Amino acid sequence: MAEIHPVAFIRSPFISKFGIPRQSGLVDTVSEIVFTEKYRSPDCIRGLEGYTHLWLIWEFSENTHKKETLTVRPPRLGGNTRMGVFATRSPFRPNNLGLSSVRIKEIRYDTPEGPVITVEGADMLDGTPIFDIKPYLPYTDIHSDAKGGFADDVFSDNLEVMFPDSIKEGIPEEDLAAIYKILREDPRPHYQNDPERVYSFEFSRYKIKFTVKDKALTVREISLL
Repeated sequence: MAEIHPVAFIRSPFISKFGIPRQSGLVDTVSEIVFTEKYRSPDCIRGLEGYTHLWLIWEFSENTHKKETLTVRPPRLGGNTRMGVFATRSPFRPNNLGLSSVRIKEIRYDTPEGPVITVEGADMLDGTPIFDIKPYLPYTDIHSDAKGGFADDVFSDNLEVMFPDSIKEGIPEEDLAAIYKILREDPRPHYQNDPERVYSFEFSRYKIKFTVKDKALTVREISLL
């Protein structure tokens, strides 16, 4: 069997696993695709400027405790109900591969790192290896009659985010908008529901602390790393 090797790496503002959106496209944060040395040629992406979206095939590289199981416990089901691994998008997979759809924001052909693709909507940890990049084709990739299985039944409403004005001071609007969208999607494991617990995660150059009670999330602190 042939080995596979990264063709690129993602440079993203998600510097810890906690807080990463559960699916691509939920939060339009900006990331960069930086190619490995072998593929740092404009020839590799010739014609890509005609597309708006990409499929990225990548590795859950931080899953060091890889599990060889037939079933997993999706967070959306509270972490207690088991489903078949191939009926979920759990990061614990036989081959540790992830799939994401992202929007192309900009393509720069002549940087010191070769071609760099700026994208929106990636749900990937900073430094994640990318094994392949494919253009998104609307005529075949869109399925208007598609069903989402149990995910359609349990998909919860977004949280109401309480953001005290005193905490917002000095933080650029674009950073505030990204933090708000991440928090709105509820980054907690769904089996955790402790209103007294202070959660924290790192995003870009910030450390964010928050609490959740019922369907309301309150930001407690944002500090610089």
